[in-house]
Amino acid sequence: MASAREDPILERYFKGHKAAITSVDFNPNCKQLATASWDTFLMLWSLKPHTRAYRYVGHKDVVTSVQFSPQGNLLASASRDRTVRLWVPDRKGKSSEFKAHTAPVRSVDFSADGQLLATASEDKSIKIWNMYRQRFLYSLYRHTHWVRCAKFSPDGRLIVSCSEDKTIKIWDTASKQCVNNFSDSVGFANFVDFSPNGTCIASAGSDHTVKIWDIRVNKLLQHYQVNSCGVNCLSFHPLGNSMVTASSDGTLRILDLLEGRLIYTLQGHTGPVFAVTFSKDGELFASGGADAQVLLWRTHFNQLQCKDPNKRNLKRLHFESSPHLLDIYPRSPHPHQEKKEIIEINPKLEVMDLKSSSPTVVDVFSFDSTSATDSTSRAAPEKGEDISSYFLNPSLIPECSSTTVKKKEEDFSDLPFESHRSIPLAVTDALEHIMEQLNVLTQTVSILEQRLTLTEDKLKGCLENQQKLFNVIQQRS
Repeated sequence: MASAREDPILERYFKGHKAAITSVDFNPNCKQLATASWDTFLMLWSLKPHTRAYRYVGHKDVVTSVQFSPQGNLLASASRDRTVRLWVPDRKGKSSEFKAHTAPVRSVDFSADGQLLATASEDKSIKIWNMYRQRFLYSLYRHTHWVRCAKFSPDGRLIVSCSEDKTIKIWDTASKQCVNNFSDSVGFANFVDFSPNGTCIASAGSDHTVKIWDIRVNKLLQHYQVNSCGVNCLSFHPLGNSMVTASSDGTLRILDLLEGRLIYTLQGHTGPVFAVTFSKDGELFASGGADAQVLLWRTHFNQLQCKDPNKRNLKRLHFESSPHLLDIYPRSPHPHQEKKEIIEINPKLEVMDLKSSSPTVVDVFSFDSTSATDSTSRAAPEKGEDISSYFLNPSLIPECSSTTVKKKEEDFSDLPFESHRSIPLAVTDALEHIMEQLNVLTQTVSILEQRLTLTEDKLKGCLENQQKLFNVIQQRS
């Protein structure tokens, strides 16, 4: 049994949302926490005590997912209003809106290099977006029901998705094809993710289970049945040897993946827990649920530098790599004879002076710098403003530092207005006309997608009715 020094402790809780928390994510700098809620708002919390929080106003319906970009300079959010937004996480409230899905969007996920964004929707599709130009790239269609979650692999070569069609699919980002499929006859997965080394995927099941597969050998490695209700979310520790899960039974559970057992049950929420995530350094994890509270927990397992796991596992990111001792085990039941205790932690009973955080909340009303369909053009930055902070990821600007861009802006700002027009007026008008036509085409495609979805649903219903009639005829004959 772990010593008390290693036990997770509840450090503080944040109050500010007016409805259930749906998603939480740490800034890679480990100094901020973003949360999404049924109250239609995003909130940005500072982990530094007595610091104001920011509430981002812009979505028109439930915000279902939120995630920081790998550099921490962007915040992506998905909503039931069918849009995806990119926010600059500061007090100015700049946001860029993506419109391509024809139904509520359930999840957002950045690739590890920050160049791509994957969005999953109830329109049965996964859409991939280019972050440098903020343009729609392509859709992935193979699911036959709502897609709940889509995540990139650590190396960006694969995407894993889960759907209410009771399947988990692996997609190749190069070929844009489904390369693997895991199905379940009992329930569907609410959430899926890759292990930090990219060799395994884990699913949080509506059937109360957590499952881990090795995607190189297509084998179920571990199957946990420790919850009394559906599991809504999970998060791997950055080292990959433990995991925290969130369940509708009101608990968080920490699993030791090396020994294949439950080690902690954490009781802090009153009601279902919908979201949980580790910080990038593995020292903290945050959780949120139906009680509209965000709990911040501190761990003491395996403190590490953020880059260490990737360096250690660099040679084992490929399908042909042979299993390694540090990969997730067991591949067969453990021969442990000794039955170890599960530690239950209930902060409301054991911690008397919780550091609660109800900071001053500043509302940030977004203005849309872009309102995009699947082909988005950016509005120009304000005069003198660094373009690298205007949604562009500085590391993605080819051969051009933010200082250089700013200098060029200042150089051009001194020129007369007419000299700004390096393109003839007729060409500009033609380009604007083309953009208008592209927008019309985009809207047409979106309508066709929606109609195709309805047709698929009706066809499925017809086939089911036909099968029922056939069964009745067979029984009578």
